[in-house]
Amino acid sequence: MKQEKKITIAIDGYSSTGKSTMAKALARAIGYAYIDTGAMYRAVTLYCLDNGLFDGDRVDEAELERRLNDIHITFKPNDEGRSETWLNGTNVESEIRSMRVSDKVSIIAAIGSVRRDMVRQQQAMGRDKGIVMDGRDIGTVVFPDAELKVFVTADPMVRAQRRYDELRAKGDTTTTLDEVLHNVTERDRIDTTRAESPLRQADDAVVLDNSNMTIPEQNAFLRGAFLATLAH
Repeated sequence: MKQEKKITIAIDGYSSTGKSTMAKALARAIGYAYIDTGAMYRAVTLYCLDNGLFDGDRVDEAELERRLNDIHITFKPNDEGRSETWLNGTNVESEIRSMRVSDKVSIIAAIGSVRRDMVRQQQAMGRDKGIVMDGRDIGTVVFPDAELKVFVTADPMVRAQRRYDELRAKGDTTTTLDEVLHNVTERDRIDTTRAESPLRQADDAVVLDNSNMTIPEQNAFLRGAFLATLAH
């Protein structure tokens, strides 16, 4: 599907609402580029874990800031055409989705120097429009002038069950549903209360509560919102 007019689509919302899945599907359907900003913060988190920058839940922020120029994140299509995350030349798509990273990513995402560096990169990626970008602050900080903003929410238990099922499908047989629910609610708390770019709904965002929606239903919702935006 080709469109002469290109816009910026910002999809924000809570963790485990399926933002990345729906954003990828929308981008494929309308021929736009897709950028997973959450994967960028996950990649920085993985770097910190692998390089000894964590002491429990505390991060050596000064050392991390010094190393930000050494953290190179790119997105490359796999053999099926799906975008995957690469960190310093290594494909880390599977590793960044682990509970090990999920447990720490909101801590990293709350650090001002990290957010400012990621926002700079994200704005550069979206300079020419024709993109779908999802995250926590895309419509409020990264692209406050985005033509279409969507805010995604869902019941915490529904989100936890989805994440739990996803982990099981990937072979994780040790993580419990209670652990996943705790992770979801704790990430919500950190994301919405952090000082730097907290998660919030943009005033002009379209709200999508997919607690009881099927994937085809939410895809149809987004496609409709996109077409309505183009029509204006």
